[in-house]
Amino acid sequence: MGKRIIVKFGSGILATQRGIGLDQRQFARLAREVSLLAKAGHEVAVVSSGAVAAGLDALGLKARPDDLTARQACAAVGQGRLMACYTGHFAKHGYNVAQILLTHGDLDSRIAYANVRTTLDRLLGNGVIPIINENDTVAVEELKFGDNDRLSAEVALLADADLLILLTSVEGLLDSKGKLIPRVDDFEKVARFVRDEKGRLSVGGMASKLHAVQIAVHAGIPTVIASGRTAGPMLRAAEGKPAGTYFPPQTVCKPAYGSEK
Repeated sequence: MGKRIIVKFGSGILATQRGIGLDQRQFARLAREVSLLAKAGHEVAVVSSGAVAAGLDALGLKARPDDLTARQACAAVGQGRLMACYTGHFAKHGYNVAQILLTHGDLDSRIAYANVRTTLDRLLGNGVIPIINENDTVAVEELKFGDNDRLSAEVALLADADLLILLTSVEGLLDSKGKLIPRVDDFEKVARFVRDEKGRLSVGGMASKLHAVQIAVHAGIPTVIASGRTAGPMLRAAEGKPAGTYFPPQTVCKPAYGSEK
């Protein structure tokens, strides 16, 4: 039976090595692997960063700007390029994509929450790959704090997902000697290993990802943190095979989400 899977791509795996513009080889591989998941009967939605990196290239900037307004402008310019990139690469595998831009306020409103969920259900039911990003022109949370980590967990809850996969520039959660921790059952035991390192274009480090993991697993959604720079972790995770660091669900009771507004 197919699973409903939310995968999150951070800026660190979507941007070029020099940090300006989008890495087309990466997009080609990631789109191929997501398409393989879909062909295997899974429903897959992508939570994607990368708009700022695309905007930097479009505006001819050499580095990520320090001020928030400039980063919002980059995101506004880059979002179209980001979607064009996804559209082209997924079309090669016979899939349409859909753009969904959210703010955390949308997920706090019961009406908006229900509308987003209904739209997401319809898209997935029609075999479309939703590409979800924070609406950076009106919201600042992702640009300031999380690189879409928290948003991916919130989307996983909204979609009633069976699995959340966070792809990043490292192979998973590493211990003090740099060795991969394959499974985490106790967050307190691994907290001391967290080094909140961030790439040039990444806003959220490992601490941000672990916060997102906690949101998901406490809602009964197993989560994987794995490398987005190597082939195959999404496919292995979907099959229940070792892939990066696995976080089992902590409960099977998913809480009600969203408040009346």
